[in-house]
Amino acid sequence: MKDKSKPKINMTTKNPLRKQVIVPMNTDLAKKFIKDSSLHVVNINHALKAIKSNMIADFISVENKEIIITTNNVSSGSNLQEIEKYVKNSLISDADQVSSPRLPQFKSYLKIIGILYISEKTNSQISSNDIENILKNNHLFNDIVLISKP
Repeated sequence: MKDKSKPKINMTTKNPLRKQVIVPMNTDLAKKFIKDSSLHVVNINHALKAIKSNMIADFISVENKEIIITTNNVSSGSNLQEIEKYVKNSLISDADQVSSPRLPQFKSYLKIIGILYISEKTNSQISSNDIENILKNNHLFNDIVLISKP
């Protein structure tokens, strides 16, 4: 008999991805870099301290074709530049294969419902191109991609 009185607990963390720096590179290079990850954390923290940053690198992991540096704060532009300089200097022979660090990007989905399929002005059907043009002309929907055609 199952005990139904126990509450279900969902474990989540508050905005963990905001405190990461992603450095894209090929898989082999990422594996090479991660071998000395603890040394890299120390050196990155030393470089950040030199520019008087209050950000600290906690640890480094590899995911797909990138290294992920988890930090205590959200990174600023100067922090990203310092991390890029350090990573490229540590992989000097392969520095051209290292892309500029970036912050994580989130994907959101918006389901559009209740749009009239006939334009009142022309009495013709509204196409997906019409919807995309309307969305692109509104600054709230910058970088919107229509994934499902009406």
